Amino acid sequence: YKESTITDRGRRLRRLIKLGANLFDPESVKEVIANQSWSEARKEAMVYTYDLWAKWVGIKWERPSYKPPRKLPFIPLEREIDDLIASCNKYIATFLQMAKETGARAGEIYNLKWTDIDFENGIVTVVPEKGSDPRAFKISGKLITMLNKLPRNGDKVFGHYGNLNSLRRCFERYRRRAADKFGNPRLLKISFHTLRHWKATMEYAKTKDILHVMKTLGHRRIENTLIYTQLVKFESDEYVCKVAKEPEEIAKLIEAGFEYICEHNRLKFFRKRK
Repeated sequence: YKESTITDRGRRLRRLIKLGANLFDPESVKEVIANQSWSEARKEAMVYTYDLWAKWVGIKWERPSYKPPRKLPFIPLEREIDDLIASCNKYIATFLQMAKETGARAGEIYNLKWTDIDFENGIVTVVPEKGSDPRAFKISGKLITMLNKLPRNGDKVFGHYGNLNSLRRCFERYRRRAADKFGNPRLLKISFHTLRHWKATMEYAKTKDILHVMKTLGHRRIENTLIYTQLVKFESDEYVCKVAKEPEEIAKLIEAGFEYICEHNRLKFFRKRK
């Protein structure tokens, strides 16, 4: 397990003890969890954590079942993501831009090394976690410029922060400020994983190819990817439309993520979700 995972599970066990649970008495643990006003998802997480610990120490118990309702992930508008990125320091902004362009997990991005980035060809190679497949992504000139502004004081691109939790806490402070600055509470719903959902949704909207999305995310089971087919229901007023004629104009639109729609009177029409 990752260090952050171990830390998080240790925190949950200490929380149970603080609430009066005796970890060596499964019935006590069940009662404490059942009496909390937590969500079903949090109760399930607590049960899962205790179950791992019980197996480790050799305690047998009848595991209670909590089934959190499955919700569709929150998908922000691209301009909301860009507003948030523009409100952060250079480290957090680059981290978010990387998440936006690759859809990689936060842990995968945090563990990126300078040697994983091919600056000449604009390619980043993501070393997988959680049993995912390795992936390589073409990144934008904008992201390359942001990366080049970061100091290279060690092997890791984001080694400025001692661990991922420290980086996340810093991000959350900038996120609160951005929500106040723009008067948009929706920004508070954006997490690192939200950008993974956003990338997957945009890729499916663009390609309608679920296998492509599965490969982009590094999923090994297509069942984990199918949820994104339910999120692509954009209305016409949710798009920005652009027209181009010259090759340079067309190239810029494609690099900016615009999708080619059709051609009329030698003009090419593109669109991108707002």
